[in-house]
This record gives sequence, structure tokens and C-alpha cells, in this order.
Amino acid sequence: MNIDYLIVGSGLTGAVIARHLADLSRDVLIVDRRAHVGGNVHDHAHASGIRIHTYGPHYFRTSSERIWEFATRFSPFFKYEAALVSDIGGEFAQWPIAGSFIQRLVSRDWRPEFQGSPSNFEEAALAIMPRKVYELFVKEYNEKQWGVSATSLSAKLCGRFDVRHDDEPRLKPNAKYQGIPVPGYAEWMRRMTEGIPLLLNFDFLARRDEIRPKKGLIFTGPIDEFFRCDEGKLAYRGQRRQHTYLPDVATFAQPAGQVNAPLHAQGPHVRTLEWKHMMPQEFAERIRGTVLTTETPFSPTNPNEFEYPFPDEANAQLYARYRRRADALEGVLIAGRLGEYRYYDMDQAIARAMALAEQLVSGADQSRPAADFSEV
Repeated sequence: MNIDYLIVGSGLTGAVIARHLADLSRDVLIVDRRAHVGGNVHDHAHASGIRIHTYGPHYFRTSSERIWEFATRFSPFFKYEAALVSDIGGEFAQWPIAGSFIQRLVSRDWRPEFQGSPSNFEEAALAIMPRKVYELFVKEYNEKQWGVSATSLSAKLCGRFDVRHDDEPRLKPNAKYQGIPVPGYAEWMRRMTEGIPLLLNFDFLARRDEIRPKKGLIFTGPIDEFFRCDEGKLAYRGQRRQHTYLPDVATFAQPAGQVNAPLHAQGPHVRTLEWKHMMPQEFAERIRGTVLTTETPFSPTNPNEFEYPFPDEANAQLYARYRRRADALEGVLIAGRLGEYRYYDMDQAIARAMALAEQLVSGADQSRPAADFSEV
């Protein structure tokens, strides 16, 4: 097969790189071991007409004009600004936590319990919120999410949330553009890859000697699997999703699209999603009934179920060893959420993929042919 670039994985990273290269008249082939395009950026329609995000909720947001222009190139978006709540013993409280709630629950003049440089997740959380709030909203939620004690998790994990001293309820209030594709994520991704040759149900790792690109391989699967896990397997967490249709609910069953269940006593699930909240209001109002989805964390062994890189030091060190080897390969780029072993929001993934594609066409595009990755 006479192609310039082989892209393994049709998720956001692979699709954006492929689109960029194809727009510049490079011959590109995408292969994916799943039966659909788009990786985890996918949705499907319930019989009721409610659209379900297949691999969990996707909230698109960005302040970048360039990223927004790229995203809306493939479909219009309707405005959706995610606002989450946590169920605290039957009371719904906004998340991220409101400063007024802390004042009511603890006191107006509370002081952080932890001072200094945190060495783990618990210390980092106690540096920004009272212990009582931490124990209600954060500690057990993250223990359910990761399956380990909070003190064994990386302090960096706290960078994904904050305390809202102004009581701002929206998840990302500073993002200029927020929304969901009008035709859905599956169609959005299909349009992004339209016109680019694509092979689905193709397991590259089992067939890596079958296709030889002239200029380069872009691999967006798990970096450890590329090297046959010869230094050990990186850990991930995924979510088991259980859907329940409630036909007799006239409007909504929940006060928000996402309700967190942060306590062990509430069960093993970490949140319940109500998809009608994530539809244009004029369509949601026409649908009687609703679909709720509970998400329960687990440790997957099937790469198709890998969702969250595990945030601890042992896995960070193992990834660093694989990354050094990946960076030494000629004509091979290992990238994306699984390839770089880090969680990317969608706008971050697009920005990263754009930058990598530009590097390819300005540098690696002119370099030697791809290495013999069939022997890696």
C-alpha cells in the first residue's frame, strides 16, 4: 500500500493529525481495532431518541479561536455549559465546591490544615479545603475512582478541581466556547475523517508488518503495548456503565446532567448521568422518559476500556522509561491520551495534535523513512 503516513487509532488525536495531513495532500491511512471511528469520542441514540455518550460525558470547551474554528468546521455546536452537583446525604451541592457552602458547613474563617509542598493527593486537597469538606466530597470519591487510598495518589491530581469562592457553578466558566455537536459526537468524528482511507476492525499490533508507510507511523494506542509491555504494564482505570430507561419521567429525574456520588455508603458508582440535560432543550422537552447511566470504576485489561492513566509515581516512572525509547525511534510518533499516558480534555487533545501534525510536515516529513517498527 503506497501511503505517506499510517495513523493507528481514529480517536481525537489520530483524527486531527490525519485531517491536517490529508488537507496538505499527504497520503494517509487510518486503522483502528474498534468497529467505529472516533475512539472514545462517540455517541449513540437510545430508542427514545435520547443521545447517549458511549464512553462517558464529553463536555467540549475552549477559548482558542483556532480550535473552535476547527471544531465547528465539521458541524455546528449547541451551547452546553456543564454544571455538576454532588449528592451529600440527599442534599445536592454544586461541584466544584462553593465557598458559601464551606462557610455554612465549617466556618467563615477556616484555615487550610496542610501547609507547605504536598507529597500526595490528600495533602494537596487539605491545602485548599477543610477536612470536613474533603471527607464529604473528595476523599471517598477518589478512592472509588482509583481503587486505592487517597494518600497513595499523586498531588497533581488536585489540579483538576478547585474551590469556588465566588460560588460559580459552571465547570469551566472561563472557556469562551462551550457546547456539543448538533448531530452528535459520532457524526462529528465521521465528518472529521471523511475522505481519508480508513480500516476498522484492524488490530495494528497483531498485524504491524502488513502496512509500510513511506514517511511515518503515528501510533495513538497504549505506549506500553507498542513495546509489547516488555518493561511491565501501565495501569488504567475505566468505567462500567449501566443504562436505565425511565419511561414515566415527564421531564428530568436529576437536577443536573451529572450527579456525583462521593461516598462509599452510596455504592461503588461515582456518578449518575442524565443525558437529556446534554441535548438541545427544544428536543429534550419533546421526549417523555429519560435515560440514567451509572458509572462504576474498575481496572480494565482490555485496551478498548482504558480511560484514565493511573496517577501515581510508579506508573509515572514506568511511562518515562517507555517514553525515552519512543522518542529515540526514527519515523515513529507515539502520541495521544494512551500514547502519552496522560488525560487530555478535548481542546487540549486537538491543540496537541495540531502541533504534532505541524512538526511532522515541517521536519519529519523531510526525514528518513519510518523505522522497521514490526521488529519493535
